[in-house]
Amino acid sequence: MPRPSTIAIDGPAASGKSTIGGVLARRLGYLYLDTGAMYRAVTWMALERRVDIGDEEGVTALAREIEIAITKPTVDDGRQYTVLADGKDVTWEIRRPEVDAHVSPVSAYPGVRQVLSEQQRRIGQQGAVVMIGRDIGTVVMPDADLKIYLDASAEERARRRYLELLERGEHADYEEILRAMRRRDRIDSNRAVAPLRAADDAIRVDTDNLSVDEVLKVVEGIVEDASVGVEKGITL
Repeated sequence: MPRPSTIAIDGPAASGKSTIGGVLARRLGYLYLDTGAMYRAVTWMALERRVDIGDEEGVTALAREIEIAITKPTVDDGRQYTVLADGKDVTWEIRRPEVDAHVSPVSAYPGVRQVLSEQQRRIGQQGAVVMIGRDIGTVVMPDADLKIYLDASAEERARRRYLELLERGEHADYEEILRAMRRRDRIDSNRAVAPLRAADDAIRVDTDNLSVDEVLKVVEGIVEDASVGVEKGITL
């Protein structure tokens, strides 16, 4: 049976979307698009240019103005892709705690979402893509061939982000990261436009007690399943 051409993977921050989506795309030979990196790039640029994060009109204008590109890795430093904002490599800068703390309000602005969603949708329509984010299966690609929702507790996701920062030799405070994670979950889930939620026909995977290899095995099994149109809302 032909594999699904468009695969949407949604879920909260640090639920494993980036890791799983990147490996899956590579194994399938598909394009990998982390849409969250685009919102992070806008947030990072706003902070760099001292645009008030609370200025919705200003941040939206910035999103329309800057050029964001996501390419295959250009540096062998563990990255899954390279993020360019107006030509500057910001791949690791957009993962810093200050971006974590401000990206949710930026991604909640309707104008910003419209600008970036249109770009993402055009890419998705080309097929052979694994696209990850928070509203891919519900808004960006509601007709995706396969929708997966990865989830994990806030505590587990904060631990992952904490270890990620330590591994890069950066200062990290677990409690601060956990507070930011919970705040982001609250904003993402309650925003008026494209709130974080699983699509009705998404297959849910709880990654709390699973290793990366175990999650990948589950997801690859879903992709290979001859019955892609499985019963809505199944939890593995």
